[in-house]
Amino acid sequence: MKERIQKIIARAGIASRRAAEKMVLDGRVTVGGMRIAELGAKADPEQDDIRVDGRLISITTSKVYLLLNKPRGYVTTLDDPEHRPIVTHLLHGIQERVFPVGRLDYDSEGLLLMTNDGEFAQRLQHPRYQVTKTYRVKVEGHLSNRDMRTLSEGVSLEDGLFKPLQALLERKSAKSCWVTLTLAEGRNRVIRRAFAVLGHPVVRLIRVAVSDIALDDLKPGAYRHLTRKEISRLLIVSKRADF
Repeated sequence: MKERIQKIIARAGIASRRAAEKMVLDGRVTVGGMRIAELGAKADPEQDDIRVDGRLISITTSKVYLLLNKPRGYVTTLDDPEHRPIVTHLLHGIQERVFPVGRLDYDSEGLLLMTNDGEFAQRLQHPRYQVTKTYRVKVEGHLSNRDMRTLSEGVSLEDGLFKPLQALLERKSAKSCWVTLTLAEGRNRVIRRAFAVLGHPVVRLIRVAVSDIALDDLKPGAYRHLTRKEISRLLIVSKRADF
């Protein structure tokens, strides 16, 4: 049965649906030896020779779902031209090719989901599904009541308003303070940009939860497999947007 090329690539665990679409548009995919560069193209994964960068793909790979505590100093791209450490280097013992669900900046840390299930990744990443993410953020200086009110009401950025679902001031020290933010968006470096507008640069940024799946006491650089219940809970949360 024929289906869209990008969907086949995602199901094979090569990349998320969005990344697979870019692979097609970049001309990295061939079907039966012919280069495909249109998103509407279809193929039969059981009959056709489908290759990405010349490598034959298969959709028989077992599904893997991981929770990694990403340390600072690692990138979440799988091919870094600057040759910086990549998060997959931390996955000792994982034979399947997996990719990050979303991203965390080089200087950010914390909970990063990784999988080879493109449909699962698409569910958690796409803005329409509104899957929440919670962060602990350390910023320079003291946030005033006015700063917290501005943050709660929304900070104006060049690409639109940044308005977290929840913003709580945790604690203060002599030169900094910690804030907990919950949001349902993933614009590039949006938290850092918002605090820069407020005049309080981010010193540390840790993602501590995706939906109700928490980082807990997992050590930096360590990973664990998601349980079946956790996978189900994440899929249930994301499917609510379909109703």
